[in-house]
Amino acid sequence: MPTKSQHIRSNENLALFEALKTFSTLTTLDLTRNSIGDDGAQALAEALKTNSTLTTLGLGYNSIGHDGAQALAEALKSNSTLTILNLRSNSIKDNNLINDSGAQALADALKTNSTLTTLELGENLIKDSGAQTLAEALKTNSTLTTLELGFNPIGDDGVQALAEALKTNLTLTTLNLAGNSIKDTEAQALAEALKTNWTLTTLNLISNSIKDSGAQALADALKTNSTLTTLELGENSIGYDGAQALSEALKTNSTLSTLNLMTNSIGDSGAQALAEALKTNSTLITLDLLGNSIEDSGAQVLAEALKTNSTLATLNLTSNSIRDDGAQALAQALKTNSTLTILNLDGNSIGHDGAQGLAEALKTNSTLTTLELGFNPIGDDGVQALAEALKSNSTLTTLNLRSNSIGHDGAQALAEGLKTNSTLSTLDLHGNSIQDSGAQVLAEALKVNSTLTTLDLGRDSIGNEGAQALSEALMANLALTTLDLQGNAITDTGAQSLAEALKSNSTLTTLDLQGNEIWYKGLLAFSEAFNTNSNLRTLDLQNSLIENKIVWAWSDALKTNSTLTTLDLKNNSIEDSGAQALAGVLRTNSTLTILNLGYNSIGDDGAQALAEALETNSTLDTLYLWSNFITDNGSHALSKALKINSTLATLDLQNNSIGDEGAQALAEALKTNSTLVTLDLMSNSIGDVGAHALGEALKFNSTLASLYLWINSIGDNGAHVLFEALKSDSTLTTLDLQSNAITDNGVQGLAEALKINSTLTTLYLWSNSIGDDGAQALAEVLKTNPTLTTLNLARNSIRDSGAQALADALRTNSTLTTLDLLGNFIRDSGAQALAEALKTNSTLTTLDLQDNSIKDSGAQALADALKSNSTLTTLDLQNNKIWYKGLLAFSEAFKSNTNLSTLDLRNNLIGNKVILTWAETLKTNTTLTTLNLEYSSIGDDTARTLAEALITNSTLTTLNLAGNLIKDSGAQALTDALKTNSTLTTLELGFNLIGDNGAQVLTEALKTNSTLTALNLTSNSIKDSGAQALADALKSNSTLTTLILTSNSIKDSGAQALTDALKTNSTLTTLELGFNLIGDNGAQVLTEALKTNSTLTALNLTSNSIKDSGAQALADALKSNSTLTTLILTSNSIKDSGAQALADALKTNSTLATLDLQKNKIWYKGLFAFSEAFNTNWNLITLDLRNNLIENKVVLSWAETLTMNTTLTTLNLGYNSIGDDRAQALAEALETDSTLDTLYLWSNFITDNGSNALSKALKTNSTLATLDLQNNSIGDEGAQALAEALKTNSTLVTLDLMSNSIGDVGAHALGEAFKSNTTLTSLYLWSNSIGDIGAQVLFEALRSNSAITTLDLQSNAITDNGAQSLAEALKINSALTTLYLMSNSIGDKGAQALAQSLKINSTLITLNLRTNLIGYEGTHALAEALKTNSTLTSLYLMSNSIGINGARLLSEAIKTNLTLTTCELQNNSIGDKGAQVYSEALETNLTLTTLYVWRNSIGP
Repeated sequence: MPTKSQHIRSNENLALFEALKTFSTLTTLDLTRNSIGDDGAQALAEALKTNSTLTTLGLGYNSIGHDGAQALAEALKSNSTLTILNLRSNSIKDNNLINDSGAQALADALKTNSTLTTLELGENLIKDSGAQTLAEALKTNSTLTTLELGFNPIGDDGVQALAEALKTNLTLTTLNLAGNSIKDTEAQALAEALKTNWTLTTLNLISNSIKDSGAQALADALKTNSTLTTLELGENSIGYDGAQALSEALKTNSTLSTLNLMTNSIGDSGAQALAEALKTNSTLITLDLLGNSIEDSGAQVLAEALKTNSTLATLNLTSNSIRDDGAQALAQALKTNSTLTILNLDGNSIGHDGAQGLAEALKTNSTLTTLELGFNPIGDDGVQALAEALKSNSTLTTLNLRSNSIGHDGAQALAEGLKTNSTLSTLDLHGNSIQDSGAQVLAEALKVNSTLTTLDLGRDSIGNEGAQALSEALMANLALTTLDLQGNAITDTGAQSLAEALKSNSTLTTLDLQGNEIWYKGLLAFSEAFNTNSNLRTLDLQNSLIENKIVWAWSDALKTNSTLTTLDLKNNSIEDSGAQALAGVLRTNSTLTILNLGYNSIGDDGAQALAEALETNSTLDTLYLWSNFITDNGSHALSKALKINSTLATLDLQNNSIGDEGAQALAEALKTNSTLVTLDLMSNSIGDVGAHALGEALKFNSTLASLYLWINSIGDNGAHVLFEALKSDSTLTTLDLQSNAITDNGVQGLAEALKINSTLTTLYLWSNSIGDDGAQALAEVLKTNPTLTTLNLARNSIRDSGAQALADALRTNSTLTTLDLLGNFIRDSGAQALAEALKTNSTLTTLDLQDNSIKDSGAQALADALKSNSTLTTLDLQNNKIWYKGLLAFSEAFKSNTNLSTLDLRNNLIGNKVILTWAETLKTNTTLTTLNLEYSSIGDDTARTLAEALITNSTLTTLNLAGNLIKDSGAQALTDALKTNSTLTTLELGFNLIGDNGAQVLTEALKTNSTLTALNLTSNSIKDSGAQALADALKSNSTLTTLILTSNSIKDSGAQALTDALKTNSTLTTLELGFNLIGDNGAQVLTEALKTNSTLTALNLTSNSIKDSGAQALADALKSNSTLTTLILTSNSIKDSGAQALADALKTNSTLATLDLQKNKIWYKGLFAFSEAFNTNWNLITLDLRNNLIENKVVLSWAETLTMNTTLTTLNLGYNSIGDDRAQALAEALETDSTLDTLYLWSNFITDNGSNALSKALKTNSTLATLDLQNNSIGDEGAQALAEALKTNSTLVTLDLMSNSIGDVGAHALGEAFKSNTTLTSLYLWSNSIGDIGAQVLFEALRSNSAITTLDLQSNAITDNGAQSLAEALKINSALTTLYLMSNSIGDKGAQALAQSLKINSTLITLNLRTNLIGYEGTHALAEALKTNSTLTSLYLMSNSIGINGARLLSEAIKTNLTLTTCELQNNSIGDKGAQVYSEALETNLTLTTLYVWRNSIGP
């Protein structure tokens, strides 16, 4: 019999279903997630008419539409055995769209069927009329007990009909209406039904729009209802009044056992009411209060209730604001309570006192099995108490201590507890700092513990010693099945130990090692382990250092491995040969379901091999190939596979080089493929032709749910075909068309489609060319569309009238939750309209209005709306023009609003008196988590007021006060607040005026504060004494991970103090000390800390006074340090001996990935030493040596090294004296190098010969993305050679040939290359000798090229003739966004031609015409173009001949233009009158932010 994992298709369907007609034993058939469709359902229905044994049939996720549903319904009329039918997530629609629909047919069958008890119709497209027909059936049906209708678009009429049916129905026990559009009125109707209904036991109303009045009605029903046992009301908008009413009902109700109120807004008062009810209620078993703003007082009253309550078994208090007092109260209750088994306190503010209280309770409590304490600041003291309790507790099975600031001492205590505990099966210690020593003691415990099955030690600063200890434990342990070690500091040595353990271990099924520094030897060891291990199913090694030879070694093992299901190899160095090896695995492997090969170096050959494997593979359902080098050829191969493959559900091809031809091939496959659900083609080179093909495919495809086409070149023509397909498509839920070229015309076609489409939920249209007409068309649709939940219209050209139309739609729309209008042209009247809509709208949770032109009156309206709105949680208004009145209004709104958690007002006009008012609000506000007040002129007095607010505030986690005027006394006030505040995790105080005294008082807070993880003190006035005080705090602080002290005045003694602290501190990972006064002595003492410290990963010592002896000391530390990944030594005074020492350290160091030594004084010996180091170093990715003293013989040595190196990705050799011979050596290295993606060779005396060699390398190299050859002597011959390489190269993205003596011949060759190249996006030809002849060939190529986005032709010899050719190309080109033509000889005729193209072109954003010969006529043409152009944002016209009259014309255009943000007119003789007309234009212009008019004879 087929299993769930098999995909059943046509012929197999028919044979199976035919057999059902005669089968006499089969009772259960589960065909979920196959590709049955209507034809299969019809065949199956025929079999059901005669089959007499089948009782359960699973058909979820099978693309069955109304035809299939009707056939099944017809079968139900005569079938007499089927009791359960699952049709979840198919395409069943009601008769609003299709007459005789599937829902209606099923309802009709229910009227006569007498056996079916469960009907699952969740996640279909059933609306009111479908629900009404089902309701009619329920009035007479006498067998159905369960009806699942969750996440359909059922509204008022449908719910009321179902409620009416419940009044007479005598059999239904479960009704699921989650995720519909139910409001208070419908909840009241259901409540009325509950008063008379005597059968319903479960009612699910999660994720609707029920407020207090709806909850009150349901509560009233519970007082008399005697059958309901489960009521799900999570994710609604219920506050205190609703909670109070439900509490009253619980006092008399005697049947309800489960009440879910998660993510509402009941607060402490609501908790108090529920607690009173619990004291007398004797039936409730589960109470979920996650995310309800409950603080200590609420927890305390619930605890009191637990002392007398004798039924509650599960209490969920996750993500509230409970501190130690609340936790201790709950602990006291646990000592006497004898029923609670699960207590979830994740994400609160419980410290060691609260943990100790809970620990005491565990010693006597004998019922609790699960205790969740993740994301609290418990620390070692609290954990030690809990560990002691584990020694005697005999019931707890799950303990979650994730992200609790636990170090070695806490791990030691837990290990001792595990040695004697015999019940704990799951222990989560993710995100702490237990380090190697902690892992070692836990490993010892694992050798004797026989119950723990899951251990999470991710991101715990564990290195090789810890991994080795755990490996030894795995050889003896017989219970552990899951071990998570992701994000630690394990290298090859530790990996080899773990792999060795896998050979004998027989229980571990999941091992997560992603984000460690494992290289060749460790990875090869896992390959060997696969040969004998037969139980591991999941191995995660993403972000390791995997290359082809490792993949080949693995492939043999994987061919026979029969357990592994998930293999994550993203972000490695796998090329075509590695992909071919994996393809060989896929041909024989029968277990792998997920393969992630994103961000490698796989080209068409590798893609073709994988595609061929997919033709026979029958298990893989997810394949990630994003950010490789696949072109149309690879796409063709994959398309062929998709026509045959019957399992692949997700294919990710984003950020490759697939064009229209590749898209057409994929589209052809989609017409017949019946399994693919997600296709990601973001950031390829697809235009209208490809979009047209995909649109046609959607008309036939019946499975694709998500299509991503972000950052392509699709215009209205292609979009029209896609949108036309939406009219008939019934599966697509997500369509992403961000950053294309769609205008109002295209959107109007979309709006027409959305009137009919009833499946699309998410639509991204960011950064197109949509204006008010398009917004109005979409708004009209939103009034009736029942499915769209997310609409992204950011970075378009929508003004107030468009915003007003959208606001009008929001008044009646009941599905949209997210509306993004970032970066449009909305002013106060648009904001006011949106505000009015928010007063009645009950679904929108996120509104993004940043980067518009909203002032005080618009802000006041929005703030006023927040007083009554109860759903909006995020409002973004950054970068508007809001002043005092508007900002003050938000402060008032916070006093009554209880749902907004994020308000972003940065870069408005915030003053001190506004902040003083806000501070008062913060004292009582219980929702805001992030407050950004950077650059708001805040002084000490205002800082003190904010600090007072922090003492009582219990929700704020991030406070940004950077760039203000805070001095030591302000720091003192903040310190006092930090001593008691238990929620703030990030404090930004950079660019203030804090000195040593301020730093010293802050340290007092750090000694006791247990929540702050990041402190930024950049650019203050901190000297050694301040640094010493901070260092003293680090010795006892156990939470701070990031300390930034850049640009202060710290010297060696300050560094010495920080060193002493690092020796014992176990949490700090990032220390920034750049731009201070640290010398060799300071560097030497820091190295002493690095030898023993095991947490620091990044150390920045930029621009200090470190010389060779300091560098030598750092090098000595690197030899033993195993955690540092980044060391920045830019702009010091390191010479050869220091560099030699660092290079020598790299030979043995296995963790450092980035070493920055630019702007030092390193010469031959030091540079040569780095070349030798690369022969053995396997982890360094970035080495920056620019602006040192590199010579030819050094480059030759490096070139030899590059042929073997497999890690270096960026090499900067600019401004040296390399010449052709050394360039040839580097080029030869590039032919075999497989990692370098960026090579800078600017200013190096390279001529045609060197360019020829580099060109040869580009034909075979498959990784280089950026090549900078500016300011050499390449000439036409060199340019021709490079052009020839570009015809076949498929990786180069940026080529800089500025200042290279290239003329028309070279430009001609480059132009011809553009016609076939599909990857180059940026070409810089500034300061060459290109005239009209060469330019015309370049511009001709732009007609067909769809990849180039930036073209720089400044300072050449292009005249009007060349500009006219360019203009013709721009009328067709849809990719170019940036064009530099400064310092050519373009006059009025050229400007006129370019202006004509601007009226048509819809992609160009920046046009630079500085220092040309443009006068009045050219300016007139450009001004006219600006009146209609809707994409150009920057226009540079400095040093032309515009004059006063030209200025008048441009100013008139600016009055109506809606996109231009920068206009440069300096040195154009516009005079006072020109300045005056511009001043008038600025009064009405909504977008211009930068205007340059200097050197124009403007007077006072």
